[in-house]
Amino acid sequence: MDILIQPASLDLADSFRQALDVVAREHRYLIFQEAPPLESARNFISKVLAKGWSQFYAVRDGQVVGWCDVVRDEHPGRTHVGRLGIGILPEFRGQQIGARLLAATVADAFQKGLTRIELEVFAANAPALALYRKFGFVAEGRKRQARCLDGICEDSLCMALLKSEAPPSLFATESNPTENMESP
Repeated sequence: MDILIQPASLDLADSFRQALDVVAREHRYLIFQEAPPLESARNFISKVLAKGWSQFYAVRDGQVVGWCDVVRDEHPGRTHVGRLGIGILPEFRGQQIGARLLAATVADAFQKGLTRIELEVFAANAPALALYRKFGFVAEGRKRQARCLDGICEDSLCMALLKSEAPPSLFATESNPTENMESP
């Protein structure tokens, strides 16, 4: 069955949390090592929906296999900024799902009024860096030894995308923002 990119929903909260937990337990891509309890995941999704933030799921056979979200910064002077998070289950990586999720989520966030999207990525995550750069994200700084886990210290890169610098293809169609995006 095809993988669908769809907006977040509470009915997929358990599946989202399971996917988040798998990626977190890899200890490679996310800052946390396991997903929060289901109730916390439900509360997060409820907040995303209530506040109109951007979150999309990649769904196959009714199960979340990836997600991407942009959460608005609510601090005064920073409400134009969103923070991006993304994850894909290991067996679904390398299939352009990340590009499809990123296109849908970033386009949605910009359409909802954000003008800057930030993210932080471990410097050794070459596939993610390539994807972000393809979408126009620019490295703005490096946090040296930002994480030391399992005997390995890693730098992280701070990246951002300004709406004014986003690729025009990101805004190709309102109904399907991924339709005209080229795959990395």
